[in-house]
Amino acid sequence: MAGIQVRSEIGPLKKVMLHRPGAELLNLTPNTLEELLFDDIPFLKVAQAEHDAFADILRGEGAEVVYLEDLAAEVVASDPEIRERFLLQWIREADIHTERYTRIIHDYLEENYPDPKDLVMKTMAGINLQELQTDKSDSLVDLVSDASKLVCAPMPNLYFTRDPFASIGNGASVNRMYSVTRNRETIYAEYVFKHHPDFKDVPQYYGRYNTFHIEGGDILNISADTLAVGISQRTEPDAIDQIAHNIFSDETSPIEKVLAFDIPSSRAFMHLDTVFTQIDADKFTVHPGILGPLTVFEITPSASGSGIKVREINEPLELLLSKAVGTSVELIPCGGGDRIAAEREQWNDGSNTLCVRPGTIVVYERNDVTNAVLQEKGLNVLQMPSAELSRGRGGPRCMSMPLIREDL
Repeated sequence: MAGIQVRSEIGPLKKVMLHRPGAELLNLTPNTLEELLFDDIPFLKVAQAEHDAFADILRGEGAEVVYLEDLAAEVVASDPEIRERFLLQWIREADIHTERYTRIIHDYLEENYPDPKDLVMKTMAGINLQELQTDKSDSLVDLVSDASKLVCAPMPNLYFTRDPFASIGNGASVNRMYSVTRNRETIYAEYVFKHHPDFKDVPQYYGRYNTFHIEGGDILNISADTLAVGISQRTEPDAIDQIAHNIFSDETSPIEKVLAFDIPSSRAFMHLDTVFTQIDADKFTVHPGILGPLTVFEITPSASGSGIKVREINEPLELLLSKAVGTSVELIPCGGGDRIAAEREQWNDGSNTLCVRPGTIVVYERNDVTNAVLQEKGLNVLQMPSAELSRGRGGPRCMSMPLIREDL
């Protein structure tokens, strides 16, 4: 199945993109955790086993699982000129600007990683000075630098494939991300959507070179005609204006309305999908801290058809979502409403569920209070191991990018 078709958050999942954590996690150190947006260092072997279990759950539910690294490798392998362009661009975006180091890194990668997938995985993992074996006699920088110094930083957040780009109806947004660390990740999406035969014809509603930040965790396909986007710590209102304009300008897009949710700018509410996620036709998980009146902006095409119209709505979240999905909905709070359980399990993404079909959801097994509540509500709860993956502060929805869902 080629292209993208995602017109809801709950339609049966038929194709999904993941990234299996790799050596990029081995280049995390205590000194780089804050810069690379981690709170702790996951144990790679266990993280990979947990991720494999996640993929197996999705396959068992009938979804085709494709991997970002495989798609990127297929593009790199397709044409020597594309490989060369990708390599030079990756070096430049790794903040290497001197002619000397560009040559050294380029030659190192070409000599040691001729296989396209090995090359892609190495660009994800990063490079330290010791690997390059440079002649230190002609470089003061090399002489005074520790051999373990990272010359090209790793991309440890890549296993959260939800954020670098987003599926929107039959199109996509290739995002400009909030942090410098994560913005480099979108190079793979750029090449996949420009060159991969399955995706090069997909309409693009945003590009990584645009000025304003937007991330996939803030984008939810509420229904075939309604898109929800969070105004958050990591998504700017200017980007939502642009993406709405581009969606409405695309005659192939069924989306008629964008709801911009103004959520608190904090790590607890990092993205809209940490605030609420849809799990059934009439049910959402929700962060209890967001309940009550919420400022939302409704964006629709202007009467002239050449711009957008925005109006503010102040309504309880339950009413807003009921109108959006066309039926009364139930909001199920993380932790079952218990404040301590909610705070603890929200930290481990208790509300960040992945719906694989209406009423069937993938969750982290560690959130046992929330999971018990969901089971009591009649949900089919598929629990995945999460001792190590959860250290990256993202849940099953964060770790998956649906590409094809059946229409409801």
